[in-house]
Amino acid sequence: MSDTIADAVSTPDTAEQALAPLHRTALTATDYWNDSCSIAELTYAIERGAVGATSNPTIVGEVLRKEMHLWRERIGEIIAGNPTGTEDEVAWQLIEEMAVRASQLLLPIFEREAGLKGRLSIQTNPKLYRDTERLVAQAMRFTTLAPNMQVKIPATHAGIAAIEEVTAAGASINATVCFTVPQAVAVAEAVERGLDRRAAAGEDTETMAPVCTIMVGRLDDWMQVLVKRDGIVVDPGLVHWAGIACFKRAYGLFGERGYRARLLAAAYRHHLHWSELIGGDIVLTIPHAWQRLFNDSSIEVVPRIEDPLPDGVVDQLYDHFSDFRRAYDPDGMLPQEFDSYGATVRTQRGFIGSYQDLVAVIRDFMLPDPDRK
Repeated sequence: MSDTIADAVSTPDTAEQALAPLHRTALTATDYWNDSCSIAELTYAIERGAVGATSNPTIVGEVLRKEMHLWRERIGEIIAGNPTGTEDEVAWQLIEEMAVRASQLLLPIFEREAGLKGRLSIQTNPKLYRDTERLVAQAMRFTTLAPNMQVKIPATHAGIAAIEEVTAAGASINATVCFTVPQAVAVAEAVERGLDRRAAAGEDTETMAPVCTIMVGRLDDWMQVLVKRDGIVVDPGLVHWAGIACFKRAYGLFGERGYRARLLAAAYRHHLHWSELIGGDIVLTIPHAWQRLFNDSSIEVVPRIEDPLPDGVVDQLYDHFSDFRRAYDPDGMLPQEFDSYGATVRTQRGFIGSYQDLVAVIRDFMLPDPDRK
């Protein structure tokens, strides 16, 4: 714990008030991660209390657009060092190296917290969402890259099975492409089975830190698509509560059932995706632009995770959206239905598209357009 944070804990009426809102959030049970593996953005976040970071194909593409000067030479070296390598193989080496570089910034936190914090989440290939065996193989490879790697596996039908296997093998998972209570429960149960198998084999589980993401903003997005697609008339702003409603319900279930995975909120669309969840024993993974907005805001940092939603919100969502009922009810979907849920399909298409865009960047290095000077 830094001197600044220690002072804030001991004298909350003085030093704590001088800290930015996200730094004050980190003084509760809530952990704050940087939703990027950008070196500049992660440095900013760590200075304000962040204890983790995430990566995926979309993020890697964004980092290249912002920090190409840090990677241009290295991309050329990777290509030159792999004379028979495909553009996909070069892309994955770049993804892995970018994750390792970011993980080094988090390593002191990882060592200080005995493995429970300070991890970098790296996402498996989004094209593998139907293949348990290949998800497991890639996830276990990622664990060899650095001691503080966390592996992101989608909460698809095949991904749930992979999560159990990877957990049993000793890797800390971060379930991604997850939007609903039934997905979160399936992830938590898979983690429990994996941890129990590992403990029965006499292996360590105390230093593992599994998390389950709920992409709250992407569930809101899906509700908004349904409003337009199906001509649903609802109160303005109603859909902005869908993700929060599901997150809070999942949080209650995780506590009641004693699940050892922690929930993680991702995909920010407005400040409620942060402010309504403060105080829970959870993780908030926040993009850099939203971090700056929150830190410059006057939003009061107080625990709200246990606060009920505004009157009528859940009832209205429940009445108007069958896909909200599927998302909110713990038994609203079976695992074999996860892959076809609207938010899953939209996100998988986006992740695969971002991966293809990243490969196209590598292609431009390997096969520069001859029509350009």
